[in-house]
Amino acid sequence: MDAILEMKGITKRFPGVVALKDVNLAVRSGEIHAICGENGAGKSTLMKVLSGVYPHGTYEGDVHFEGREQRFDSIRDSEDLGIAIIHQELALVPLMSIAENIFLGNELTRAGVIDAEATHRRTVELLKKVGLSESPEELITNLGVGKQQLVEIAKALAKKCKLLILDDPTASLNENDSQALLDLLLEFKAQGMTMIMISHKLNEISRIADSVTVLRDGATVTTMDCGDAPINEDEIIRHMVGREMADRYPHREPQIGETVFEVRDWTVFHEQHADRKFIKGVNFHVRQGEILGIAGLMGSGRTELAMSLFGRSYGRHISGHVLLRGQEVDVSTVEKAVNHGIAYVTEDRKGYGLVLENEIKHNVSLANLPGVSRLGVINEGREYSVAKDYQRKINIRCPDVFQHVGNLSGGNQQKVVLSKWLFAGPEVLILDEPTRGIDVGAKYEIYCLMAELAREGKCIILISSEMPELLGMVDRLYVMNEGAFVAEMDVAEASQEKIMRAIVKAGKD
Repeated sequence: MDAILEMKGITKRFPGVVALKDVNLAVRSGEIHAICGENGAGKSTLMKVLSGVYPHGTYEGDVHFEGREQRFDSIRDSEDLGIAIIHQELALVPLMSIAENIFLGNELTRAGVIDAEATHRRTVELLKKVGLSESPEELITNLGVGKQQLVEIAKALAKKCKLLILDDPTASLNENDSQALLDLLLEFKAQGMTMIMISHKLNEISRIADSVTVLRDGATVTTMDCGDAPINEDEIIRHMVGREMADRYPHREPQIGETVFEVRDWTVFHEQHADRKFIKGVNFHVRQGEILGIAGLMGSGRTELAMSLFGRSYGRHISGHVLLRGQEVDVSTVEKAVNHGIAYVTEDRKGYGLVLENEIKHNVSLANLPGVSRLGVINEGREYSVAKDYQRKINIRCPDVFQHVGNLSGGNQQKVVLSKWLFAGPEVLILDEPTRGIDVGAKYEIYCLMAELAREGKCIILISSEMPELLGMVDRLYVMNEGAFVAEMDVAEASQEKIMRAIVKAGKD
């Protein structure tokens, strides 16, 4: 099968960093080609070169598409040839309709005026292709994340896409939406479309990829043809991290003490719909040195529960009691929650966890400014030394702590968020999807950090959509469904089947 795309000797430099070093990539027509690598390996940078985000002249090397050398000066140039990219962060306008989003910048016009009838008709056709039956006039804000991802794909199809690039398309999706999206990609392949998929989920790659290219430290390590033999996930991991990883989770010998953190009859009403009870009388406790898991499907209320406990960052008419070592504490504001030793690592690190335009050293100190200041004035030398200390301890990969966090890979951004809260010295650490969108190597480092914190006697609450992660890391877990805890089990007796059974049973009651 002929190659539709060849990238030869691609080298891309940023100040102080060589992001890509002589990278080669060949993609055959009609295949799904997966690109794997740790965070910071250069995957997204390579795709930005291909799509014209980084224009010709800002990198070295050649790009050939459909047998001809291409020199893209903008995204528009690549789109005109049928190359479409869907980034990890969806680029939709929430308060515009589906149709308006699909044709934004690519409007269907007649005599210089938008043709509303043609736009509606074409949108219906595109939505049908991606399996959506929503009205073209439906606002994006009314759709779940899974459906928004399908709208992004419809938007790409509207541009007569020949090569579809998907950057971690299932990172924010639940299991059902992820499987539905993968099924759709296989349908597109059967119709002859070529796709490049960046993903950290090796089970998904095993299911749909025809070829896999592994990048490490900005260079091509290997390309594997999946038709020759079934994908070996351990082999991919070895190429990605440059070493064997016998275990995905660190060995732990929990030393669990007395109850430290307790929540009683916690009730929260919806932020927009004040008459709708969203969290329904939840009770739970966490013991010293324990990693407690909260399992549940997307929309079950896990994040809303965590945010409401952390300074009432979510919800209205909140009631209930929070106890720390048997004494009730006031967590009605974020400042009060932090002062009582409660920290929350948000699932949305870019929206709520970091100030992307600020340097690493500023972000690390944000939750504990008194720790780097004297008489109300920040001591920049102290701030720098604290950031350098966490850079070493948590292995934040960056040239220096003066780098803006917006320029870091996802895994390294997550490490900065963790550093920020660890510097605040919490007793209770709530981790909401802490490994979402990061590679297996960075995941393992975060798991080791969690294990170390538990060994030090901290209370860890882990919210995760990845059941293997919960089963591999927690000591005990609660199952949440529709705003209530419907089951509690020790990890020794837990399984994915038991968790799903508890969710399904609760949904029928």
